[in-house]
Amino acid sequence: MKIKSSLGFSLVELLVVVAIIGTLSAVGVLAYNGYMSGAKEKSAKNVMQQISLAQTEEYSNAGSYYTQDDGSCTPTRASSDAIQANLFDNADIIGVDIGYNICIASTGAANYLIVAEETIGGENPCILTLTRNGVYTRDTDC
Repeated sequence: MKIKSSLGFSLVELLVVVAIIGTLSAVGVLAYNGYMSGAKEKSAKNVMQQISLAQTEEYSNAGSYYTQDDGSCTPTRASSDAIQANLFDNADIIGVDIGYNICIASTGAANYLIVAEETIGGENPCILTLTRNGVYTRDTDC
């Protein structure tokens, strides 16, 4: 009696393994992207809190808050750089790697609103806001 031995894998077995690896890697990429998005949002919120603290110091020193526009503002790299120059003596607080641009709008005589907009948001970027009283809001596109 002759016993048949198998020295390798069949094509079907290899295709099944490749399909499983492909599925697992797709799930991993989605999970990683979600993690990175959440980490960037948390970084933006931390920077916004630092700006709020710097605003308190600005009010103590100058008698008014630093603002860039009245009512509302559109965050850009230039507005982020201006915040760094005016509130942080050009320290790199709002780094490009956080993925958000930030601006500060005046919403009254002694009030302001910090707005952060995702830089790689496509048509509907994530927009975060922080009031002078420390209330965060997050739009539905986040």
